[in-house]
Amino acid sequence: MSISPPALPPEFHEIAKRVNNWGRWGAADEIGTLNLITDDVVHTAARSIRTGRRIPLALPLQADGVQTGLIPGRVNPLHAMVQINQELFGPGTVATSDDAVTMGLQAATHWDALTHASHSGKIYNGRPATTITPHTRAEFSGIDKARHVVSRGVLLDVARAKGLDRLAGGHAVTPEDLDEAAEFAGITVRAGDIVLVRTGQIQVYFTGDKHGYGYPSPGLSVRTPEWFHARDVAAVANDTLTFEIFPPEIEDLWLPVHALDLVEMGMLQGQNWNLEELSTACAEEKRYSFLLSAMPEPFVGGTGTPVAPVAIL
Repeated sequence: MSISPPALPPEFHEIAKRVNNWGRWGAADEIGTLNLITDDVVHTAARSIRTGRRIPLALPLQADGVQTGLIPGRVNPLHAMVQINQELFGPGTVATSDDAVTMGLQAATHWDALTHASHSGKIYNGRPATTITPHTRAEFSGIDKARHVVSRGVLLDVARAKGLDRLAGGHAVTPEDLDEAAEFAGITVRAGDIVLVRTGQIQVYFTGDKHGYGYPSPGLSVRTPEWFHARDVAAVANDTLTFEIFPPEIEDLWLPVHALDLVEMGMLQGQNWNLEELSTACAEEKRYSFLLSAMPEPFVGGTGTPVAPVAIL
């Protein structure tokens, strides 16, 4: 006899109603809160650049990456040479080398597309989850629709604001934590901002403990989507494997923040971002806003994509 999983609790549905953006930008919309990154927002964000200091935020794409096999098919990059110094046009001509990669699109530093999560048979903007198929992939809201992700970036360094190197594994980052980090940074989060939340958890991965990096993990609380919704945040990323606290803060309610952010709000979320150098740089320069370029790789119909973000101070 099969046992049905528990239904999403009333608490989840109440939050979902408060953050829902379905129809806000029209019935045909496929990019959700990225609509908040307007030309004016980007023009203003460019003024955040003072020194031109560039901080890369991506993990290396390598076979010994963050994935442990817990999620089937999400493999670390498998890199192979397909030709080496091959003289294609005959002896003595110019030689070329080519390579190929097999990997999960969410294997390392990445964006989750709005179609990465569904609940109650729906994806963002009320479309059926059945529009994701082996043939069409994500028919709507694939990561290729997020064509330009450049805006003001804001680092909410929750760990540093608390005087910690990193948060404990069981710490659920709350709206109060985000307020504290914003006050610590002396910054007001604005409409169209991309918010980066630092927990320090990625340090565990850098020690070589991949399993400890993923579990237990600090992460965003189920209460944070309302905080981002109230401020019209365009996208959120952090330095953890699971994005939200893991194991979950509410028993048997798995990945509720994914469902609220991606499905209800239509907000991109990113994981495995390396925010350590950025944390140091922001502390040194005593400012926590910058121009952030985080362009998705445009895999047509993809439910996620690798990204190599750069913060420009």
